[in-house]
Amino acid sequence: MNLKRLLKHLVLPPWLLRRVFSPSTMHAIEVAIAAGEMHHRGQIRFAVEETLALAALWRGKTGHERALEVFADLRVWDTEHNNGVLVYLLLADRDVEIVADRGIHRAVGEAAWEEICRTMEVALHAEEFEIAVVRGIEAIGALLAAHYPRHEPGANELPDMPVVL
Repeated sequence: MNLKRLLKHLVLPPWLLRRVFSPSTMHAIEVAIAAGEMHHRGQIRFAVEETLALAALWRGKTGHERALEVFADLRVWDTEHNNGVLVYLLLADRDVEIVADRGIHRAVGEAAWEEICRTMEVALHAEEFEIAVVRGIEAIGALLAAHYPRHEPGANELPDMPVVL
């Protein structure tokens, strides 16, 4: 177990998430997702979690492992064209994880997702939370538009509203 990480999770004030992801920021994220989905057939979900539970930290659970759980819990995998993408933020660690369904992941590749994550994390460390997430969603939207362009209106398979876990 990493003591420094444990302390970050234990001392993070419970009001921080509500402050940095205010209703206006959450609305901006929802708008960015909806706007992107007008240009592609992919489905994007954004989920933010303030901290991990003490038991998960004790076991050494990583942000990536938690993101995989959230991907399943939010049913991001359940899209017609296997093109769902989850953007997961573990606020205490300032860790961004992108989990993409097999269809879009195969087309885009790990390096592109990692680049978006690292770019978002730089902005998060600079405390530019809304900018980090909105720009990350726009970058994901551009990749989805390149591989799954929208030619006609279609169903919105997953909610655009951000999720606070």
